[in-house]
Amino acid sequence: MGKVYVFDHPLIQHKLTYIRDKNTGTKEFRELVDEVATLMAFEITRDMPTEDIEIDTPVTKTTTQVLSGKKMAIVPILRAGLGMVDGMLKLIPAAKVAHIGLYRDPETLKPVEYYAKFPADIEEREFIIVDPMLATGGSAIEAIDSLKKRGAKNIKFMCLIAAPEGVEAIHEHHPEIDIYIAALDEKLNDHGYIVPGLGDAGDRLFGTK
Repeated sequence: MGKVYVFDHPLIQHKLTYIRDKNTGTKEFRELVDEVATLMAFEITRDMPTEDIEIDTPVTKTTTQVLSGKKMAIVPILRAGLGMVDGMLKLIPAAKVAHIGLYRDPETLKPVEYYAKFPADIEEREFIIVDPMLATGGSAIEAIDSLKKRGAKNIKFMCLIAAPEGVEAIHEHHPEIDIYIAALDEKLNDHGYIVPGLGDAGDRLFGTK
């Protein structure tokens, strides 16, 4: 069964407070999301494999560790997920960036894929799907489905805030997926918004309404 990791680091929680605040403007909101994504990238890569190499320091030879070359890819769910990509690339600049676009069908209310672009070596990579919000879980489930049907075998999901309903939905459809979040909120309201939440992440990132 996949695990749920809540990153309760003081710096993440401090910045998340201002991300939630309705008085935080677009510029500051975008910068804060970028910073929290960097901090979360530090945590989500904790189990990356390393290997020993021998180097010369100015004093002596020594054996030390480097990353063992595991291939990673970041997959933002368009459009709000884009706000988390640059922050992650600061720590893992060699990662590829894939993209998946989803829209909600007005009749079925289910997400429909309209765009997908992934690396050719999809079976060899570890994928981190990113989206600021995990509400009903519909978009996340569709993004995971999209990767799996193309051959992806190692997938994680990362978001800023999640509703319990979204976490449960992912694990109902994809029980092995690990979920990484900065905060687990109270619930979804009748309109499908996370409470207390942060509003519409895409609109706040890009200054649209």
